[in-house]
Amino acid sequence: MQRAEGTGRFSVKKTGSRSALEILHESGAAKLRFPRQVRGADTLEAIVINTAGGMTGGDRFNWEIAAGPGTDVSITTQANEKVYKASSGAADVSISLRLERDSRVAWLPQETILFQHAALTRKLDVEMAPGSELLLCEAIVFGRHGHGEKFTQGLLRDRWRVRAGDTLVHAEELYLEGDAGLALGRAAVAGGAGAVATLIAIGGKSLFKLEGAREIIASCKEVSGGVSVIRIGENPGIDDSGTGKLLARLVAKDGYLLRKALVPLIGLLNGEAGLPKSWSL
Repeated sequence: MQRAEGTGRFSVKKTGSRSALEILHESGAAKLRFPRQVRGADTLEAIVINTAGGMTGGDRFNWEIAAGPGTDVSITTQANEKVYKASSGAADVSISLRLERDSRVAWLPQETILFQHAALTRKLDVEMAPGSELLLCEAIVFGRHGHGEKFTQGLLRDRWRVRAGDTLVHAEELYLEGDAGLALGRAAVAGGAGAVATLIAIGGKSLFKLEGAREIIASCKEVSGGVSVIRIGENPGIDDSGTGKLLARLVAKDGYLLRKALVPLIGLLNGEAGLPKSWSL
């Protein structure tokens, strides 16, 4: 059967006071668009696009982003990424982010929707230089609740590794296979929720946004979750003693309710760049 493949790769450099595109490579069904410079900020906004219109077993996509010294880039998607029933194999996605000194990267794709019997393996690797700042957000919706759809059978393997210099500062791996509905129903996993999200912010400003993040989550009664901050400045991979890691987890009945907390949280944590425009279209 025909499979979709694609690679999207770009790097960003500092041009005067602006972050500008330096190198761009596209192949297959992977496309990249740069619609605007974020108003009131130095941020270059990039949109990654899968022109195949979703993924299924055997599809492969690779995204690579490099932020040069002092640059600021925000990456999002044109729409939700849909992962359909797999007849064989798994859809495979690899994401690589490299942050050079004093750069900032925000990886903010819209939700990934898993349909019944979908199979997805995803790997996210981040390399951070001293003085860089990172914002990561990944949200997963287990079937479209409004259409009566659920994700109770399938495969999801989601692996994250974030390194500052040679030091691992964040690692996690989510693995669901077979009876995913049973696992998602457990209180320690998702408590029966139909949508989940994880946000990570690493950098000096992260230490000062804890209370604001907690207020947002507390104000959304339909969303359960929490947020915490740890100081990682003494880590030899980061040379700023004021650096922290903010980690937020959210769960909700469906993707619509999840956004009630997710959207304002991104707006808070993404600073002057705010919420990517495609999120509100």
